[in-house]
Amino acid sequence: MNPLEQKKEVLKQEIRQAIIQAQLVDEAEIPDILLEVPKEKEHGDWATNIAMQLTRIARKNPRQIAEQIVKHIDKQKGSIREIQIAGPGFINFFMDRSFLVQVIGEIAKAKDQYGRTQAGGQEKINVEFCSANPTGSLHLGHARGSAVGDAICNILDAAGYDVTREYYINDAGNQVTMLALSIEARYLEQLGQPAEFPENGYRGQDIINIARDLVEQEGDRLLHLDREERLQKIREYGKKRLLDKIKADLAKYRVEFDVWFRETSLYESGAVEETLEALRQRGYTYEKDGALWLKSTEFGDDKDRVLVKQDGSYTYLTPDIAYHRNKFSRGFGHLINVWGADHHGYITRLKAALASLGYDSSQLEIVITQMVKLYQNGELVKMSKRTGKAITLVELIDEVGIDPARYFFVMRSPDSHLDFDMDLAVSSSHENPVYYVQYAHARIMSVFRQASEKRFNLSLDTANLQLLNREQEFDLLEKLGEFPGEIVVSARQLAPHKVVRYLHELASEFHRYYNACRVITDDAELSRARMALLGAIAQVIRNGLKLIGVEAPERM
Repeated sequence: MNPLEQKKEVLKQEIRQAIIQAQLVDEAEIPDILLEVPKEKEHGDWATNIAMQLTRIARKNPRQIAEQIVKHIDKQKGSIREIQIAGPGFINFFMDRSFLVQVIGEIAKAKDQYGRTQAGGQEKINVEFCSANPTGSLHLGHARGSAVGDAICNILDAAGYDVTREYYINDAGNQVTMLALSIEARYLEQLGQPAEFPENGYRGQDIINIARDLVEQEGDRLLHLDREERLQKIREYGKKRLLDKIKADLAKYRVEFDVWFRETSLYESGAVEETLEALRQRGYTYEKDGALWLKSTEFGDDKDRVLVKQDGSYTYLTPDIAYHRNKFSRGFGHLINVWGADHHGYITRLKAALASLGYDSSQLEIVITQMVKLYQNGELVKMSKRTGKAITLVELIDEVGIDPARYFFVMRSPDSHLDFDMDLAVSSSHENPVYYVQYAHARIMSVFRQASEKRFNLSLDTANLQLLNREQEFDLLEKLGEFPGEIVVSARQLAPHKVVRYLHELASEFHRYYNACRVITDDAELSRARMALLGAIAQVIRNGLKLIGVEAPERM
C-alpha cells in the first residue's frame, strides 16, 4: 500500500474512532467510511459524507453529528491541518501533505513495477480480441480493437489478474471457402486457364499475390488434382499466408497473443457436437421446421435461435457456444471479448446460450469498440490512396506511427465513436495529446542530461525531500500516489482510457510546474530534491505509457 493509501486508511480509522468516542452509534452499526477528493480544491484534500449516512441510525441532525465527529478526531494522528464542516454535514479535511514525499522513495524502489498491485488475486481471465477472419489485411476496426484489447490485458495484468490473450481464428466458415475459391480463380488466371471468379469473392491485391506465389511454388501441379483436393490445398496455403501476415502486422503494432485458437479444432475434437448434446440434455433445444432451435428466450433473448439449419449445417452461434464452453473448461473464471460495433446485437444471444448451459452469464463481459473515422486535411478519408481500398492497419501506422495510433485508439472510451485526426497525430504541438505526454518525459530526460553534464550529484540518498513543500509539488506527489489506484479502477471497469486521462493530467501538472519552477538552481539541496521528484514523474509516465503500448522517448 503506497503512502497515500496508507494515510487514507489512517484517516478512515480516526473517523471511525471519533464516532465511537462520541457514542453516536454502536461500532457494529458504522457503515463503510468513504473518502472522496472534492472537485474544488478549496473544499479540502478529502471529504466524507459519513454524518449524513449516520443520520437515520443516530437520529440526529447531520451537522450535529459532524460536529461531534470533528470534536473527537485526533488531528496529529491523522496528519490533518484543518477540518471544516460544509453544507448539510460534509466533513472536509485539509491534510498536512508533507508525508507525500514518501512516494518518491517507493517509486525509486519499485521502478518499472510501480503501480502494480495484487487487487485481482490472480483470477484467471481470458481476453479475446482482434480475431479477424484470415481472409485479408487488418483494417481500422481491427486497429482500434487490438489497441484496446492489448491495453486491457496490460492493465489487468498490472492489477494482479492472471491474463491470457487469445485470438480466435475463424478458419471453418463460408469466408474461408470463398477465400479458397478466390485464390483458385487467380491461380488459374496466372496459368492462362479459364477461370470463373466467384460472385462474392475476395478481389484484393493480397489474393493475387498469394496466387502468384502459389504458381511459383507449385507450378501447374495443382491442375492435375481432384478439385476438392486442390481446393483443400489452396485453402490451407491461403489461410497460412494470410494468418502469417496478420501475425506480422500485429507484432509490428506491438500486439502479441498467448493462444491462437482455431475454430476447426472445435469440430476435430467433437466439441461442437458435445455442446449440442449438453444443450439437449438440459432441455433447452427443440426441433421445428426441420431445424434445431435453442430456447434462448428463456434467458432474456428477444427470440429463439437456430443452432442447426434444415440442411444440417451449423449457424454461426453454434461453434461460438462450443468455443466459450471450451474457455470455461480451461479454468477461466472470467471471459472478456473485445468486439466491433457490428456485433452488438450478438451479445444477448451468446449470454443466453451460456446461461442455458448452466454458466453465470455475468462471467462473460463484452467490450464494444465503436467505429473510427479518419480525417486528413480536414476531410474524411475513406479509401487508401495507394490501393483505392479500405485503409489497413499497416498503412495507418506507416502514415502516423505506432505511438500515435495506439494512443489515439485508446484515449476515448471504447464505446464512443472516434474521429482520428491524422494531421494532429503527427504534429509536434501541445494540441497533440500523445506528443504532450511523451514530451513531458523527454523534457525530464533533458534536465537529467543537463545535470549530468554539470556533474550534479543525483543520488536520492542525499536528497532532502522535505524541501518539496510547494503546493504544486504536493499536487504532483499526490498524483503520483494515485497511480496504483488508477490501474485498479481501469482494470475493474475495463477502461484503458482512464489510464490515458491520468497520464495527460500528470503531464499537465508537470508542464505547469516546470514552467513555474527552476529545477537546477544555485541551491544544490533544493535541486536534488526537485530532480528526485522529476525522476519519479518520468518513471510513472514510462510505466503508464507501457500499459497502453506506447514508448516514452528520451529525446524529441
